[in-house]
Amino acid sequence: MTEAETSGPGPEAVRITLRCAFCNRLNGVDLGRAADRPRCAECGRPFLLDRPFRLQGDDWTRTVEAAEAPVLVDFYADWCGPCKMMAPLLDDLAARHAGRLLVAKLDTDRWGDVAARFGIRGIPTLILFRGGREVAREVGAVPAARLEAMVEEAAAA
Repeated sequence: MTEAETSGPGPEAVRITLRCAFCNRLNGVDLGRAADRPRCAECGRPFLLDRPFRLQGDDWTRTVEAAEAPVLVDFYADWCGPCKMMAPLLDDLAARHAGRLLVAKLDTDRWGDVAARFGIRGIPTLILFRGGREVAREVGAVPAARLEAMVEEAAAA
């Protein structure tokens, strides 16, 4: 694993490991510096943390379970109508909470083993993890207010 280009973690560093979508390199990223657009140490492309991050099932342990920040995972499929309805709400949530929360998307068609591990029976399913543990779950399309409540509950926990 490498260190994403930053000026170094500050005293309030919130570490998370992300795989670069362009070169596949794992990078340690300070989520608290999301506004600085941390870059991949290999190819230099930015991690856009103000929008949902496409998660690979192979990286589940490194990215979700080891995250020092809450991670909201959207279990979705490209063909799912309600999943498409949720996309703009998740985009907005990711933008408003950039630096404090990672919003991630996991394709259940591609990563069915991970979906099965969490008992995903319907999509979209949104699971909020904190410290690698599930703290909240919603199944189906939910209003923006419910998404916000999930995030606030995790912050209070």
